[in-house]
Amino acid sequence: MRGDESIRLVLFTSGVDQILEVAVAAAIEVRDARRGDAGALVALWRELTTIGSGHSSRLPPAPSVAAAEVAVGKHLADPSGRLLVGELDGAVHAMAYLRRTAISPLHDDTTVTIEYLHVSDAARRHGLGKALIAEAVAWAEHEKCPHLAAVAPAVAREANRFLARLGLGQAGILRFANTHTVARRMAAEHAPNLLALLSSRRSVIARRAQLSRATAEPAVSYPPEPESAGR
Repeated sequence: MRGDESIRLVLFTSGVDQILEVAVAAAIEVRDARRGDAGALVALWRELTTIGSGHSSRLPPAPSVAAAEVAVGKHLADPSGRLLVGELDGAVHAMAYLRRTAISPLHDDTTVTIEYLHVSDAARRHGLGKALIAEAVAWAEHEKCPHLAAVAPAVAREANRFLARLGLGQAGILRFANTHTVARRMAAEHAPNLLALLSSRRSVIARRAQLSRATAEPAVSYPPEPESAGR
């Protein structure tokens, strides 16, 4: 039953039929995702990355259900992140990913960022989006995070209006691309100097990684030889 549907009751009072319509709200529950939700999460991701959703087609394609199960298990063990699902009458119809991070590299304050907030078309206008954000607010308060952020596609007018009504203003634009694509575009615009620069930076990063591994290895000490050794 949808949240805007109602039950019609017929009452008999003194021989007169009275018809009453009682609205019944759909049951909403927000919780942390479980491995068994992997199939529903993959379906939501497919909706999220379609052209009409407002999200860029540059986002990764939907993973397999098995891969999603592994990812959900990792989130369950991550104290700084939560993958939420929203249920409507017992079925998963919404998702959101919460991350708790420093607000900047120069501040001690932390923020909870809401990413990949999505409600399926079949469950719109029931309050699932508000319920997910309410859970994000509650978690931020529990973790003493003074700031809350949300990532939404710039072209998704309805989503941005919804977030603006809740007090979330625009602070920037997030752009996404494949690493190889950016390197290739930069090389095309600034070749050949940039190719040499990229090669140099890769060598520096590789040497730095080797030094880090070398310093991380514990030094091996040997007991001193007895004075009689070799005599």
